[in-house]
Amino acid sequence: MSDEDVTGWRRMHPVTPALKGWKVLVAVLAIGWFQVGENIEQAIDLLHGTAFLALIGGILLIGLIGFGYSAVAWRVTRFAVTDEAVHLRTGILFRQQRQARLDRLQAVDVVQPLLARLVGLAELKLEVAGGSGSAVSLAFLREAEAEALRAELLALAAGLQRPGPRPGAAAVATPVDATATQPAPVPFEVAPERQVYELPMGRLVSATLRSGAVPMMLLLIAGAITLAIVSRDISAAFVLLAPLFAGVTFVWSRINQGANFRAAISPDGIRLRHGLTESRAQTVPPGRVQAIRLRQGPLWRGPDWWRVEINVAGYGQGDQQQRDTVLHPVATRGEAMTALWLVLPDLGVQDPAALVEAALTGMDDDGGFTPAPRRARWVDPVGWRRHGVRVTERALVTRSGRIWRSVDVVPHERTQSLGLAQGPVQRRLGLASFVLHTTPGPVSPRVHHLDAGVAGALLDEQAERARSARASATPEQWMRAVGAPTLDAPDPVATTVPATDAPRPEPTTGPTTPEWASEPTAHPTPPTAGAGA
Repeated sequence: MSDEDVTGWRRMHPVTPALKGWKVLVAVLAIGWFQVGENIEQAIDLLHGTAFLALIGGILLIGLIGFGYSAVAWRVTRFAVTDEAVHLRTGILFRQQRQARLDRLQAVDVVQPLLARLVGLAELKLEVAGGSGSAVSLAFLREAEAEALRAELLALAAGLQRPGPRPGAAAVATPVDATATQPAPVPFEVAPERQVYELPMGRLVSATLRSGAVPMMLLLIAGAITLAIVSRDISAAFVLLAPLFAGVTFVWSRINQGANFRAAISPDGIRLRHGLTESRAQTVPPGRVQAIRLRQGPLWRGPDWWRVEINVAGYGQGDQQQRDTVLHPVATRGEAMTALWLVLPDLGVQDPAALVEAALTGMDDDGGFTPAPRRARWVDPVGWRRHGVRVTERALVTRSGRIWRSVDVVPHERTQSLGLAQGPVQRRLGLASFVLHTTPGPVSPRVHHLDAGVAGALLDEQAERARSARASATPEQWMRAVGAPTLDAPDPVATTVPATDAPRPEPTTGPTTPEWASEPTAHPTPPTAGAGA
């Protein structure tokens, strides 16, 4: 359907210009501050009489221009939702029309910056399978409207049919065209959810202080003090202000983004909520996670904490790698196994807990892993015994790192491409590194220093496994796998997410939803060591 055939265009909330226009004023003030920062005394002398009034007038004029531009931009911005896509029109001088296909929907986020939260508004952000800038942002909407629209988009993306009008419902006018009328539709119900884990604030703060940034900050402070004492000039210590500021920013961002972190499971995917000053509610539909990584630094070894990150198409661009790709900021070992289970409920082995334990802490051939040969110690004398790979019926599992431990898991059907890398020293020793490519993100699976023959055989075998897994994977519209009503097979009764007694699919090689996800009363019990996933 082209944009010319789309009806039901809507605008954002009228307060949107006020929430966007202030950024122009702040930018101008920041530029002015940096300009006069080098000569503050002369700047203060100018702030008298007419010069001061001219400055205030200039600031007000720039503010009015910013708010005016935002108001005009709001006036020409419209969006509409159809059964196949979300259509967005933007631009004042240069018009832009975008379509976000719902069958390529990777994630839906409800974002509430601090000012928007104060007035009850939210931004709805759609991530689709594309490169940088492929996300579609609807900012700003009423919080309740954003939640309802998210439920509608996830239901349509899942393959459910659009609800029909209520019997006897009166026609209502669209916000854009007061003369056009359409029947009021029955809204999609928000799918139920069950919370899986929650991050205590104390653990987040403690883990952040144990991160590598804090010891580096302490070394910088000690270095600044030493430099000032030795040179007998305190101005010499200002050289270290920039890296010190970067470290403080890193610590604050970790705490700000990880605060109030909660994860839940629902029929429409994994739901993540987090944020202190900016609240974010992410929903990642089933099967959209391309890869998962569990990481542990040396200072987290004592309490046995792990950071769990994922690759999702559309995420992983710019600062999103530190914000939107986190499945658990600071997980215990049990919570890390639960997070892995949310993405891949079936690892394809009889004892998944033993496999995960061997991946997290094992060495050599523990847990059935194929390790790096002994001659790899000449190129990696510290971590060569941790390098290993194991292939199961459902996924490829890699492990590496003795000081900074890392475990990567990639479902076979999510493999994008494969490769081998071999340097001159590796070639002489008969070694090669196996590389697996997924969508951009923090997870870059790679097994270093395998035997060259083993790596070559693994390349051929994994290519065939990926091809077979993709052929039998669940469809993009995941509710088709459970027999939910769609536009191809309409059902006038079932207009929302299937009830808990809806038939579940037979086990396949594609992603499945944990059975407890749709139970309305029972609280889920996460898998622990010795328990099946």
